[in-house]
Amino acid sequence: MSAPVAIITGAGRGIGRATAIELGRCGYQLALVSRTGNELEETARIAGGGATIVGDVSATGAAETIVATAVERFGRVDAIVHCAGVAPARSIAEMSDDEWRLVLDTNLSAAFYLCRAVWRLFERQEGGVIVNISSAAARDPFPGFAAYGAAKAAINLFGLSAAREGARAGIRVHTIAPGAVETRMLRGLFSTEAVPKEMALQPEDVARVIVQCVRGDLRYASGEVIYLQKTMR
Repeated sequence: MSAPVAIITGAGRGIGRATAIELGRCGYQLALVSRTGNELEETARIAGGGATIVGDVSATGAAETIVATAVERFGRVDAIVHCAGVAPARSIAEMSDDEWRLVLDTNLSAAFYLCRAVWRLFERQEGGVIVNISSAAARDPFPGFAAYGAAKAAINLFGLSAAREGARAGIRVHTIAPGAVETRMLRGLFSTEAVPKEMALQPEDVARVIVQCVRGDLRYASGEVIYLQKTMR
């Protein structure tokens, strides 16, 4: 039997890159997705290989192309990990229509597109795993993150619905909602004075939980939201 295959979005850096490295160590073949080709190539190098797919997961038809490319390359798909996300800090009064759509399309709609694109394949394979990255902002957003918090709250409910719908076919859907994670996105929004480094998770912390979901260690948590928060002693 061929090695299992995982599609990872947002794989160019942060949680996506850390997940690629961890799954690569576990023997997974990787289909790495991001809008930035040079970052993807670096991830593939560090993770020990993989197919790189440059594209915008929120674009119409992109999910179908990503899944088809992975199947053509590897013959199967066993897991999708959706890490791609955007989080502009905008008040409700300042947010434009385009920014609102960008946040919802990247964080929420893309998760649905990917899920739909792989669903029939998972049914034929009699199993598969989808992991979506939510956020603590889904239940406790900072001011200026109304769109981001709304998108992540919707991801939580979508994951529950999808898990219930897929249970008979052996499809698991996991939702992971970390607090602050030490990434470029975090530091583009918050200084170390506002969010000290010691209060932030590392991408590897989240990646290890993702791997537990993908490999089945947390299979009984399908449909649930797994909140991750670093606490200080």
